[in-house]
Amino acid sequence: RKEYVDLYVNYVFNESIRKPFEDFMQGFLRGCPTRKWKMFLPVELQIILEGHKTFDWHLLEKNVRYSFYKKSDQTIRNFWAVFHELPEEKKKMFLAFMSGSDRIPGYGLEEFKFVISDSGEENPDEACLSANTCSHILLLPR
Repeated sequence: RKEYVDLYVNYVFNESIRKPFEDFMQGFLRGCPTRKWKMFLPVELQIILEGHKTFDWHLLEKNVRYSFYKKSDQTIRNFWAVFHELPEEKKKMFLAFMSGSDRIPGYGLEEFKFVISDSGEENPDEACLSANTCSHILLLPR
């Protein structure tokens, strides 16, 4: 029985996926040659590929630039007051809405910048919050 279980486990976890995994590995190594990845420690490589999982939300606020707003505007003060009261999961959802990912890229939060801009809506009470994820711009109605 032990031999059967060993052979079955080997088939399920190794043999049955060998061809798809080799195809994946060949494509991955074409874009990401291993000789360039060897300079990283495993934990560093994980951060580069996955991004940071912990956040200093006040540092994020500090790194924001404003377009057609000032940091002292009531809309901005209200936005940050509400944002800082959100639970951690909702803050990550906001980050995903604004940037396309719920994680900060490997270069770190210190370098992660985004812009809060006035959406320019004629009737801001009927406007929705929107974002340009490629440029990290949050369009916030007044």
